[in-house]
Amino acid sequence: MEIKRNVLLNPGPATTTDSVKLAQAVPDICPREKEFGDLMEFCSTEITRFVGDPKEYATVLFGGSGTATVEAILNSVIPDSGKVLIIDNGAYGKRMCQITSVYKIPTVVFESSSIEPIDLSALEDTIKNTDGLTHLAMIHHETTTGLLNDIAAVGNICKNHGISFIVDSMSGFAAIPVDMKTMNIDFLAASSNKNIQGMAGIGFAICNKKALDATASIPMRSLYLNLYAQYAYFEKTHQTRFTPPVQTFYALKQAIVETQEETIEARYERYSKSWETLLDGIEALGLEYLIDRKYHSKIITSIIEPKTESYDFDEMHDYFFDRGFTIYPGKVNNYDTFRISNIGQIDHNDIKAFLEVLKSYLAKINFS
Repeated sequence: MEIKRNVLLNPGPATTTDSVKLAQAVPDICPREKEFGDLMEFCSTEITRFVGDPKEYATVLFGGSGTATVEAILNSVIPDSGKVLIIDNGAYGKRMCQITSVYKIPTVVFESSSIEPIDLSALEDTIKNTDGLTHLAMIHHETTTGLLNDIAAVGNICKNHGISFIVDSMSGFAAIPVDMKTMNIDFLAASSNKNIQGMAGIGFAICNKKALDATASIPMRSLYLNLYAQYAYFEKTHQTRFTPPVQTFYALKQAIVETQEETIEARYERYSKSWETLLDGIEALGLEYLIDRKYHSKIITSIIEPKTESYDFDEMHDYFFDRGFTIYPGKVNNYDTFRISNIGQIDHNDIKAFLEVLKSYLAKINFS
């Protein structure tokens, strides 16, 4: 079966292999059957292995987007007597703040630039001067700009101050190598549709078991999105509490197998080569990008829009879409940008092809 291939240069869902797509074409099965429980157990265990030892860490699965998982962590692990510091250096740090506001969780916001590294000294001063701080939450890779945050350094600060560390690694997991134990991460959120190269619909929280067990006595703020309840029920029954996205799990299993075969390190090398090709190409075309190379994730690039009256993002989007490429608008305050992601089952040759289309579009609008 031949499936039309679109090159998705948006930050996720990502371009997938045909084998991942076709993995969903399976006989119908009730998700309460043992065979499906075994499938979910495989996904949970093997996802954990990417970042930690399954004896010490566990992956809790949810049907939903990545944001659902971040919400599950934040509403489940911080007690009423606790307080969380959130590093806000982009749209997704702000989203964390929105979540804790909805649940009325005591929150301290540490604001930082969306295009430059976090001031670790200022962060530590804030921690020292904040009474009752129990948790710190931050983004690993700021998807709005391409800035890669230093989670290892922040994790070490958390360790020194006895603070539980929460990381949203939605667009970092399965590309940028992570060791949760070394980095002192207690809870890490990711999803099935970005660097793992599966289909959208499953979010997961990878948890330090000791830290997770310690949340058992926290009163539930959400029925569906409660981390410990979901974990305990799966441990007891081999099932999720509510109906999971069945076919999406088959795709996730195949995506996990393909990630194991490629390895995360090799995948990041492939992504990095695509990113280097992209930056060299846009520089040659006279365009600029936001994040300095040494702070860049090598995954998503925010490109400053062409300064010409005839430029229109929607028109450019349609120009690319008609030629098999999907691009994404910018999401950064004070900067007019569009974003190009190089995740998913693409390589530097796809980026070269994209650059040729970009070149023709810029000529069309008389940009030079």
